[in-house]
Amino acid sequence: MEVLFNPAQLLLATARDVLPVLLLLVVFQTLVLRQPIRRPGRILMGFGLALVGMACFLGGLDLALFPVGRNMAVLLAEGAQMDGVTRWTAYGWIYLFAFLIGFSTTIAEPSLIAVAKKAEESSRRSISALGLRLAVAIGVAVGIALGTFRIVTGTPLYLYILVGYVVVAIQTVFAPRMMIPLAYDSGGVTTSTVTVPLVAALGLGLAANVPGRSTVLDGFGLIAFASLCPIISVLGYAQLAQWRSRSHTKIAS
Repeated sequence: MEVLFNPAQLLLATARDVLPVLLLLVVFQTLVLRQPIRRPGRILMGFGLALVGMACFLGGLDLALFPVGRNMAVLLAEGAQMDGVTRWTAYGWIYLFAFLIGFSTTIAEPSLIAVAKKAEESSRRSISALGLRLAVAIGVAVGIALGTFRIVTGTPLYLYILVGYVVVAIQTVFAPRMMIPLAYDSGGVTTSTVTVPLVAALGLGLAANVPGRSTVLDGFGLIAFASLCPIISVLGYAQLAQWRSRSHTKIAS
């Protein structure tokens, strides 16, 4: 029977990656700040729990999330192929699946939930946590769907990124200043623990099963769309809210 999961090996590999961070914090605390480390036992226990949690999470990615995303891409791509000819119009289910998986994973993203909650608290509820999450999720969904379209058609990635950032630059000029930093951060918080594994597996699986595509050249790049498009959607959400506020003010006056 093939061993699919080796907990001890994965735990050691995770510890090797995380221990330098812990060592840096200890050295900085003791030698630079010259402050004693308070509650070392509690810190070590927390570090151990975090280490076990990270190892379990990485194991879960290899056992579940990566295979699921790759298998879905393979099945949908095989169903879309017609006589070995790549027709972008035949991949409708791929685009729909990419949109839905982008939206659902972003809504469930822990980092986005935390950022949206803090944004609502810091703005004294002038920014809606739910509205921000929905705006980011729609941006990621559109971005991943657009990224799968790029993989199917084989068009250059840099053209999409260039046009996207031109749109962001124009929006930045007209968007409310309060929302600009939050919009730029929204692109980063979406590419985290839940979104990245599924999106990366989707891109690699799709590129491997579309005729004429390379997994190296075409399989990667979906994460770039997932980082760029939320900036556009959040800035658009802010501009729409600003326009509605001005419209209500004019009506009231």
